Amino acid sequence: MSTDSSNNLNTLDQQLMLMQLADSFFPSGAYTLSHGLESLVQSKAITRAEEIETFVRLLLCQKVGSTDMVALAHAYRASQSGDFTAIRDIDALLFAQTPIEKTRIAQRQSGRALLMVAGKTWPHPQLAALSQQSAAGEINCLHPVVFAVVAQVAGLDQQASLVAFVHGFVTGLLGAAIRLGAIGHLQAQQVRSAIAPDMASVCQSAATLSLDEMWSCTPLIDLAQMRQAKLSRRLFAS
Repeated sequence: MSTDSSNNLNTLDQQLMLMQLADSFFPSGAYTLSHGLESLVQSKAITRAEEIETFVRLLLCQKVGSTDMVALAHAYRASQSGDFTAIRDIDALLFAQTPIEKTRIAQRQSGRALLMVAGKTWPHPQLAALSQQSAAGEINCLHPVVFAVVAQVAGLDQQASLVAFVHGFVTGLLGAAIRLGAIGHLQAQQVRSAIAPDMASVCQSAATLSLDEMWSCTPLIDLAQMRQAKLSRRLFAS
């Protein structure tokens, strides 16, 4: 096989891996989350597709892209070098940057669900070590941190890992909006297309920010997430 053919095959393998990890078919648990959207829809604070788009963009650009994805990029690099101390430190810092208890619980549950599925899909010493540390209470295993390690051991490069994460986050959130009856499938595709530049932007910035530069500012969404746990009926964990 020629070098060019081998490189093309490696690229194709990575593209297929990206699709598998980012697909809602992959049971990571992240698709059970609405990030407070359910609370806002029930209270009729959000009723139109334009408001869904604003909600997704705010959450992406002012929280997930500036905290979760920054932690993911650093955890990916720590996984590359096999630095478990750094991975635990990043996990602890992200935990501290996530002040809402229900959000922390949801992040931990979806991270551990991802770790369990990935450990059986791509058996690897790093995933086994994370499982042992999680069982011993040495690490929270928050979803972005686990996602970074899984993506790295599965063969994705850092950029592809960030792309897979942001695609999974956005499509999961739009899927929640559809299930809540806030928008239809066509509107969801229009929103997804409209925020594509923001998705690309947060991938680029997350790869360059330091851990000290992590930040978030979504007070109204934070309040909605806190109210979510008190809903008398709900479809989503957060």
